[in-house]
Amino acid sequence: MRLSEQYTLTWSQVHLDRKLVHLTKTKNGHERDVFLKEDALAVLSCRKKGKPKEPVFPQEGATFDIRSLFPSMADAGIEGYVWHCNRHTFYSWLSMAGASIKEIQEAAGHRSITMSARYAHLTPKHKASIMAQYAHLCPDQRRPR
Repeated sequence: MRLSEQYTLTWSQVHLDRKLVHLTKTKNGHERDVFLKEDALAVLSCRKKGKPKEPVFPQEGATFDIRSLFPSMADAGIEGYVWHCNRHTFYSWLSMAGASIKEIQEAAGHRSITMSARYAHLTPKHKASIMAQYAHLCPDQRRPR
């Protein structure tokens, strides 16, 4: 989920019984469902459920200040990490786990596969393993002279 999607989420959009949240305010203007893993379900289940129109994650002030969520980043000397890095990491992991670019597109809520391709970063180790896995498909280019 995008930061704005998370912080505009209301309790009427949370469906713990179906293990999903239904996003109505998205960047591209199209509603979508986000399926929740057990960790996310546990977090939402612990929160005091409010009225349907109340935000699930009330914000303090006019903007979304998430720096308090990452206090150890500064302690670890990690600079430039922003909330959006979570999206890139998650969709890169999906790609490396074998999700198709279409599946990534739908999960991320992108309008185009081109945008999703920007999220499907592969680690050098993963690229090498893919090349090794499919090396047998390439004909041997060495020919006797």
